[in-house]
Amino acid sequence: MQTPSSERSPREAPASPPLRGLPALIFASRWLQLPLYLGLIVAQAVYVVLFIQELSHLVPVLWDPNALDNTATSLGVVARSKEIVVMLMVLSLIDVVMISNLLIMVIIGGYETFVSRLDLDGHPDQPEWLSHVNANILKVKLATAIIGISSIHLLKSFISAEALSDKTLLWQTLIHLAFIISALSIAWIDRMLSKASESGH
Repeated sequence: MQTPSSERSPREAPASPPLRGLPALIFASRWLQLPLYLGLIVAQAVYVVLFIQELSHLVPVLWDPNALDNTATSLGVVARSKEIVVMLMVLSLIDVVMISNLLIMVIIGGYETFVSRLDLDGHPDQPEWLSHVNANILKVKLATAIIGISSIHLLKSFISAEALSDKTLLWQTLIHLAFIISALSIAWIDRMLSKASESGH
């Protein structure tokens, strides 16, 4: 005959006693981060407005020579080539989108990791990376996103290189390489920690 304890599902974990006193206060302090993530949502809305503004400046360039000249001047482009101006503005739009994606990763991943569960299991729109996110994976993804943003800025600089000094281009390239080295270092450290954790079990 099976005892009640043997009939319990192996997935059922014993109920933990509620936290009291100082431990409860310390654990509840994680909710202080909530205003930070709400602020990032406001920043996300600002980037949506910025994207619409950039797009509204791009469209007139196609048929208005004055808009082309004004945009080229604001971008620091010496040659008034429509293709170059459009390319730089499209890269600016991509830059806004990539920063917006970075914000989404910080908002969703950070809240899930450091504040509270979102209970998205089974939701059709659940991000694939969220199912196995932790602090280390989030740092690697953020570093990768920063490299992508830096690549867009560097490409924009190379396209309008005639308006920039060699020193500026050199520093931008070195900073981009520093981002790459940092991302590789974070990924390597995360891999070492994962191997150490697996060998310890």
